Amino acid sequence: MAYELYYWDGIQGRGEFVRLALEEAGADYIDITREPGRGTGAMIDIMESESEPHIPFAPPFLKDGDLIIPHVANILFYLGPKLGLASEDEGLRHVANGLQLTVTDFVAEVHDTHHPIDMSLYYEDQKPEAKARSAAFIRERIPKFLGYFERVLRQNPKGADHLVGDALTYVDLSLFQVIEGLTYAFPKAMTKRKTEYPGLLALHDAVAKRPNIARYLGSPRRLSFNEEGIFRHYPELDSAG
Repeated sequence: MAYELYYWDGIQGRGEFVRLALEEAGADYIDITREPGRGTGAMIDIMESESEPHIPFAPPFLKDGDLIIPHVANILFYLGPKLGLASEDEGLRHVANGLQLTVTDFVAEVHDTHHPIDMSLYYEDQKPEAKARSAAFIRERIPKFLGYFERVLRQNPKGADHLVGDALTYVDLSLFQVIEGLTYAFPKAMTKRKTEYPGLLALHDAVAKRPNIARYLGSPRRLSFNEEGIFRHYPELDSAG
């Protein structure tokens, strides 16, 4: 039975972290909201169900048969062993989960650069605050998070090709997406800082060349970044820092 992925149509967003794992593994999955005749309504029906015993708060969530798994890190923790994208060592699986949760924190801060006050307000309603938040994000938070992941790579006892262990995991795929998204959203900032993170850039490039990922990136299934998702490019928010 195919996995069912539920996420907003038209954007990469948080759902992309799950898609990359499914695509890398060549897993059979259905992107439900992109399916003709189903769409976003099928996702909302589950979220607003009055009878489903395990309703998710928000997308993305994954259905595997009758089981519903919400939250990116939780989904990947579940899928990792099934897709061959997690270590066989139980301890290292929890290390990977911790790293993925840190990615989750980072992605939340990316989102807050363009919505620093209220998610219900448009970006245009909070532009001065977004500019101030983005300046601090570029100056302090990008180097804090990327510097941390660079050290994780460098200090991996199994070598600096992967974040955890000696083989590709879902965390490597997620860091690829983070670098892609930051480069789209903050090209000036990332151009200045790229030389500071040679390990992460090498990891990004290696992931992009993996056959299944390369095919996915060149397919219609990989949506382009846009100003409706998490990683948004507003020129006025970008700077070399």
